[in-house]
Amino acid sequence: MIKEATKPLTYMVKDRIFYSQNNDVNGTTVICVGGIHGNEPAGVYGLQKVISDIIVNNITIKGNFYALLGNMNALKTSMRYKDFDLNRLWTKDEIESLDDDDDFFEFEEKKEQHELYNTIKDICNTNNGDFVFVDLHTTSSPTVPFITISDSLNNRGLANKFNIPIVLGIEEYLDGPLLSYINEFGHISVGFEAGQHDDENSILYCEAFVWMVMEKLGMVSKDQFAYKSSNRLLTIENGFYEIIYRHSLSESNQFKMKPGFKNFKPVMKHQSLAYNGSSEVKSPFTGLIFMPLYQKQGEDGFFVVRKLSKFWLILSKVLRSLKFHQFLRLLPGINKHPENDYCLVANRRIALFLTTKIFHLFGYRKKIIIEDKIHFIKRDRKVTPFS
Repeated sequence: MIKEATKPLTYMVKDRIFYSQNNDVNGTTVICVGGIHGNEPAGVYGLQKVISDIIVNNITIKGNFYALLGNMNALKTSMRYKDFDLNRLWTKDEIESLDDDDDFFEFEEKKEQHELYNTIKDICNTNNGDFVFVDLHTTSSPTVPFITISDSLNNRGLANKFNIPIVLGIEEYLDGPLLSYINEFGHISVGFEAGQHDDENSILYCEAFVWMVMEKLGMVSKDQFAYKSSNRLLTIENGFYEIIYRHSLSESNQFKMKPGFKNFKPVMKHQSLAYNGSSEVKSPFTGLIFMPLYQKQGEDGFFVVRKLSKFWLILSKVLRSLKFHQFLRLLPGINKHPENDYCLVANRRIALFLTTKIFHLFGYRKKIIIEDKIHFIKRDRKVTPFS
């Protein structure tokens, strides 16, 4: 358990930005978010330890650094959220519904989103260099630290500098995560899952990850922080995984995960993993269990992942770098979306023939079914102004 005495500082601060250092308007800007889920305070504590060292050691960062609070109201009560998951609200429709002149919000998380959105927008409008977003999380089940990213080459480039598991494809199964929205503008965005919610080591992993991100971006040097211990903490395994199944939960579910499952542990097809009331929930695939749910709030019971081969990763990088994705548009039954340069529209017969795996290879990860068409959305994008 994370004990009060071990907490470095209180996260009950008044400002959404609880630390910033601005040194180069044209330099790299790192924006870290902690506590977008209120029952995951380790990211906030880890950031506060980093900030404490920066202040005590008078460290000047090469570029700009911001530490933001996510769901401030939920953090006060240690709940994942009060009314609605703040990390599921970042869709086009939800963003368009935000009104700067409106003082009334239909639920608490809408107010939190309004403030967080405007804070990020102000930071992006203030600086001109590259932006790197880091979203710090923990899980309800025991786990080694791992990274989650939308499958773009620039996200891969940063994530691959770490020797910890990297999970692709979560954006295919979730609607409205913050980092998926950020990725729409071409910015590097990585999620970091540090460990179990109440594990004190999760704070140390978050602290180490923030330092190592800045070191790998050339913003701090190895002699300015505890590089050796940070690097040792984050030396686990270098490998990419992709999600192949998500067990979603309905509002009326009676889901209960069976005890003892840990992240990245093997499961077999038809293996019993949980109960939904009196019914057993079995895995539809052989693979590795990923983020099994051991808490009351949440929309995801569990995921199943599998490891990606190095050949697939290299091939996909080559094809994307050479812009071979344009050849997909020449196939019958596939057309570019008239309003979105990063979207292909395919009829179901063609999509079935090519298989989703082919679209993944060319960088089209998100799949949306609209009427009789399947929309495949590309994650590699040019950088555009945040709006």
